[in-house]
Amino acid sequence: MEKTYQPRVIERDNLQALFDALSKSGHQLLGPTVRNNAVVLDEIGTVEDLPIGVVDQQDGGNYRLTDAGAPTCFGHVVGPQSWKKYFHLPKVTLWTATRDGKSFAVEESAEHGQKRALIGVRACDLAALDIHDKVLTAGPYEDSIYRRMRQNVFVVAVNCTRAGGTCFCSSMGTGPKAASGYDLVLTELVGNGRHIFIAEPGSKAGAKLLEQLPTQSCSGDDLATATAAIDRVTGQMGRELNTDGLKDRMYKVVEHPHWEEIAARCLTCGNCTLVCPTCFCTTVEDWTSLGGATAERVRRWDSCFTVDFSYIHGGSIRPSAAARYRQWMMHKLASWQDQFGMSGCVGCGRCITWCPVGIDITAEAATFAGKTQIARVEA
Repeated sequence: MEKTYQPRVIERDNLQALFDALSKSGHQLLGPTVRNNAVVLDEIGTVEDLPIGVVDQQDGGNYRLTDAGAPTCFGHVVGPQSWKKYFHLPKVTLWTATRDGKSFAVEESAEHGQKRALIGVRACDLAALDIHDKVLTAGPYEDSIYRRMRQNVFVVAVNCTRAGGTCFCSSMGTGPKAASGYDLVLTELVGNGRHIFIAEPGSKAGAKLLEQLPTQSCSGDDLATATAAIDRVTGQMGRELNTDGLKDRMYKVVEHPHWEEIAARCLTCGNCTLVCPTCFCTTVEDWTSLGGATAERVRRWDSCFTVDFSYIHGGSIRPSAAARYRQWMMHKLASWQDQFGMSGCVGCGRCITWCPVGIDITAEAATFAGKTQIARVEA
């Protein structure tokens, strides 16, 4: 029988004790902080490094930070970066070859994950990490580098008590409340002269850590307040996506001319794939030193929006913007389910916010829902 852990209350003044305990146990602290007018993920050391008193205003192609009007630590939602950058590395050397006379030696990647604590992981990003775990390690072709980077990770999740303008995690079943994949989850409550965090363990490691911290018992009223705050977020969602029969609906409009209408706006910049927490496309590059003494194979992030991504002998099989946008959206909402048994979208809304022209995947899916197959779109 799965053990049920009891929630505790951490006062705002004692939140640093959580950070200190994780640092003392050898974890590198990674979390949200403000840089260049955006909430980004980086190494942090203290609570003061968090985006205190900051909220984000998001809409299609629009992102702004504003004053929260309260000293919240996690009043913001998701920014342009996701946690995948720490595990599915943007650039990694797969192997290096060195020539020695008439022979050569090959050294494979030595990338290994260190002890890390992820602070402030949202429910949608927990779902994205779970997707990557299944796609990159549970299938027949394991990504050994990803697996090594995911080891020794302690996750401190945060339940959302405020929705962003482009969030639609509720309709995807991935939020706003963290369901699994964390060691400790916090719900921040500010008001009535109190600033507290309801802390709930999700693992033995989380429960053990919580026992070391200065905490108080959690009353029924505190739990009810936290639950109500999370429940309100669903009604605040700026977007929604109807997932009932979505895969079949998308397959019916593969050749619809509306793809050309989207392409007329799309810049094929690839922003949506870069900010997406589940996109995992890569390319491999080989290079050799001018003297021929060393060679190296490097893997880096790529995007299905680049012409060369679908290049085969003779040229790209997706030369048009319509074909490339269709590939991305169809994969996220339809063929991903056939490949991996799940959706490729977690409803974080990043692709909407960071699209320079504000193309909205939820709006396009709704548009296609009212379309029928009437014509063939040329690639």
